[in-house]
Amino acid sequence: MTGWLRAAVLLPVYLAVTAALIPVQAALVALKLPGAVLFPRFYHRLTCRLIGFDVDVVGTPVRDRPALFVSNHSSYLDISVLGSVIAGSFIAKSEVADWPLYGLLAKLQRTVFVKRERSRTAEQADEVARRLEAGDRLILFPEGTSNDGQRVLPFRTAFFSVADRRPGGRPLVVQPVSLAYTHVRGMPMGRKLRPSYAWYGDMDLAGHLWTALTLGPARVELVFHPPVTIDDFKDRKALARHCEQAVSAGVAQALQGRSTAALALIGQALAQRGPAVEGGALQVAEEDEPLDPQEIDAAEGDGTSEDVPA
Repeated sequence: MTGWLRAAVLLPVYLAVTAALIPVQAALVALKLPGAVLFPRFYHRLTCRLIGFDVDVVGTPVRDRPALFVSNHSSYLDISVLGSVIAGSFIAKSEVADWPLYGLLAKLQRTVFVKRERSRTAEQADEVARRLEAGDRLILFPEGTSNDGQRVLPFRTAFFSVADRRPGGRPLVVQPVSLAYTHVRGMPMGRKLRPSYAWYGDMDLAGHLWTALTLGPARVELVFHPPVTIDDFKDRKALARHCEQAVSAGVAQALQGRSTAALALIGQALAQRGPAVEGGALQVAEEDEPLDPQEIDAAEGDGTSEDVPA
């Protein structure tokens, strides 16, 4: 099937499925049923199947308690990728609420909309904290914007202040997540094709979606790094720095074609060694102290991953 024919078939199907499922989610939200949290995951899995995304998941997302997931961000397509694995809600800029179709979908997934005004930061952080204290799992894009998918932008630290809260009397769990679009039609994507999945700048949304659908099946690597809490760090800035470094390393490894399973297990091996603490801040072991080769071999050999069902 040629690219344009594939898109011509898939786009109407995607829109029809979305239109059919919107009333279901709207009813679940209105009635405040547990399915309001779980149903979006079903929808996003279905969306990934329709678009042709093979989501390779490494590591395990936190599921048994409130959590803040922090991920890099390159496209609106990230929503379906992350939403297919995490049963939670997103934190998004307020402009998203006015987008055609996607604004409605965001509202139905109980998205927390935030304004970029510095004067509103504390108030909006309180809203995020209330949702976490109510038991929700939230997904944050701390770069503050999307980019070309080739790198990770510096993390903004303001919303990491919610990590000081203790839902249920326990420190809030923060889990870094790396997301990378790596292959299309079974071949490494490369710098020229990756922007076809990344949506940034003044790109037209409808045209971008059409192009993505014409390209064919794509592989997306999603790495869940070991979760941490504010108690492991000197302050929220140190926590944000740790998360940025973990996410950046995961994206870089994925784009270089290295095993994400190895990456996840190597990260766990580093964590098990115990952090070096200076002045109360968590720091990774010195860069000139390499991992034991046996640890790397074990990671390559024993790493497991699970794909979103196709």
